[in-house]
This record gives sequence, structure tokens and C-alpha cells, in this order.
Amino acid sequence: MDISTIKISDAVLYKNNQVIAFNKPPSLSVQPDKTGEKSLIDLGEIYCKSKLQVLHRIDRPASGVVLFGKTPKATKILNEQFQSRSIKKTYLAVVKTAPAEREGKLVHYVTKNSKYNKSYCSLEPKKGAKEAILSYKVVAKSDNYHLLEIELETGRHHQIRAQLAAIGSPIKGDVKYGAKRSNKDRSIHLHAWKLSFKHPVNNQLIELEAPVPEEVVWQSMKY
Repeated sequence: MDISTIKISDAVLYKNNQVIAFNKPPSLSVQPDKTGEKSLIDLGEIYCKSKLQVLHRIDRPASGVVLFGKTPKATKILNEQFQSRSIKKTYLAVVKTAPAEREGKLVHYVTKNSKYNKSYCSLEPKKGAKEAILSYKVVAKSDNYHLLEIELETGRHHQIRAQLAAIGSPIKGDVKYGAKRSNKDRSIHLHAWKLSFKHPVNNQLIELEAPVPEEVVWQSMKY
């Protein structure tokens, strides 16, 4: 990905003195990684002219809303909201093979393999595994693909990718989890669509929505 083509000001979804949220493009990392390329937080700090604090992450090949703290107090309060699971996160995913049921809840036990940067699902508890829960529903389809709306109850490593792969519905472009072919830009069709949280100062409910990427398959799946 050519980082120089990203106009970070166009990606701002919400900002005030306490927080800022961006609609992360696919293939841009949230934090610096081994590639040495500028990350979303690097670009965000240039835009804000101040330090930002990471509150949560989405995978590099995915897209969508990412929230950062701008002050220590806001960061502390929002971290507590994430840890208590009071922050609601809704994703969209495009899959080739639809789940057997049009909607349902998936419960797995996820084990992370750091060496391969991959997570594995089992239906029974295992030593070192963490419970992973999500709810999904099929909300649209095209000739070749299905669009799933996903509500995350837990936030595990590669959770959505691993759980959908476990039921035979890997995300489009996600060859790591069983998709037959990659996307040209090495993205995957997973989008952090909505995020709701309580404002760290006035406790007002803030609901953010990130438009899907300007890409043919995503645009054909709007609903």
C-alpha cells in the first residue's frame, strides 16, 4: 500500500479534546510493525499534532473505525469501557460460502499461535484457550458473495476471521483462514462498521459508523 496516497483528514470520523476516531483504510496497520511503514497512529499524531493512545486494534488487512485517546484521563475511562465490554462493536464481513443458518451465535475457544500470527478454534475448552463469542446474521447477497453483520461479545485475536473459518465461511481475501484467493491489495473483506461508547467526560452515548471502502464488492453489498 502506498501510504503517501492516504489523506488522513478524510478518514476522521469523530474528534474532540478527549478522543479521535478514524475510518482505517485496509492494509494500513494501527500501530508500527516490522514493515517500518507509517501506521494509523503515526498519521493520526501528525494530523493531531499531539500524542495518541491506542484503545483497541483491528487487523491490518481489515478496515473500519478505530478510536484513540487524546488524554490520559479519557484513555483510562475508555479502557475500562473496553474491558467491561460496555463498548458495542459491529462488523461487516463478505464471505463466499454463507453459514448454514442465516443468523446465530458462535461460541468457540480460541488459542493464539504467536509464531504464525494465527488463532485456532475448538468447540471445547482447552488449556490456554480463551472463550470467543459473536452473533451474526446474513443481511445481503450478490451473485457470488454474502454479507454478514457481526456483533462481537468478546475481543480475541483474529476472532471473527477464525470463527467464520471454523464454520466453513472464511472471509473474502483471507487466505490465512481458508479463502481460496487473496485480494489484489492484500486486504480482506472485514470492516469495523459501528462503534458505540460513552463520552469520557459527559457520559453521553456516542455512536460512530464508518462507511465501507470504495471497492466494487463492498459497494455491491450496501444495504
